[in-house]
Amino acid sequence: MTADSRPDRPRNPGHGPARADRPAHPVVLGQNQYGKAENRVVRITRDGHTHHIKDLSVSVALSGDMEEVHYSGSNANVLPTDTTKNTVFAFAKEHGIASAEEFGIHLARHFVSSQEPIHRARIRIEEYAWERIVTSGGSRGAGGDGGPGHSFVRKGQETRVSQITYDGERWQVVSGLKDLTVLNSTDSEFWGYVKDGYTTLKEAYDRILATDVSARWRYGWTSDEDPVPDWNTSYEQARTHILQAFAETYSLSLQQTLCHMGSRVIGHRDEIDEIRFSLPNNHHFLVDLEPFGLKNDNEVYFAADRPYGLIEATVLREGAEPEIPVDLTNL
Repeated sequence: MTADSRPDRPRNPGHGPARADRPAHPVVLGQNQYGKAENRVVRITRDGHTHHIKDLSVSVALSGDMEEVHYSGSNANVLPTDTTKNTVFAFAKEHGIASAEEFGIHLARHFVSSQEPIHRARIRIEEYAWERIVTSGGSRGAGGDGGPGHSFVRKGQETRVSQITYDGERWQVVSGLKDLTVLNSTDSEFWGYVKDGYTTLKEAYDRILATDVSARWRYGWTSDEDPVPDWNTSYEQARTHILQAFAETYSLSLQQTLCHMGSRVIGHRDEIDEIRFSLPNNHHFLVDLEPFGLKNDNEVYFAADRPYGLIEATVLREGAEPEIPVDLTNL
């Protein structure tokens, strides 16, 4: 094959386009970011016959001096998304995964400090919990054969989430949970509401209150100069206070319950300055059993999954400014 007969090669391979082909119309590039989403990484730590598991979905979003890749297609400032994926797996080996927050901090610091064009990194993590299977002998520990130490069942109560953002100077860590389903079979009422020509809902003085808790809380920690929170303890305690407040509140509205849940967390966890909830009202309607000659004394309900009420609000420590995006939790 002669030089003249070779297939056309890309213009300026590896050096970007020959000219900056800006849009013909006067436009300005707005906010932009790129990265690799939902990198599933499972890290097994082996302690003899006892193994420990961390199961994460990690999404990386990077932003900075990225105008030219949009305007002209020059990739000179672009770290490939495949590289960000590889970094997630390599860091799982090099740093381990003590917590979602700590792992995200390692990643965000690396991308911002190692790549000059990258000014901001946002790491979003979902963590899927596992618990050990109890064997017929009733043991959760590692036996002589190592069986109980490496067998797990996926926990289905909730998913732990975290978002770590770093711009080279300031950190923002927003953690939380989603899909934590809770229900009170009594101690809930709903009455005294506005009624108009379209209102058919009957007032309730003893009802089921159920919801799937989606919560995000923001830590006051923003600088490497400050003490780092104990991420795992903070998560477990925040979750406990949410559940206790839900169970201990005699509810006249889901809004009231939400406020009590947020207040309990802020009041007991000094490291948390803000918490935002998205709470669907999972309606349970009493079934009319009169056609069958039966009395339904708050015993049989129809659980409706759609449509549902959706209650959302932020609870702040006094003097704190709201920073959690309102669309981070809503549906």
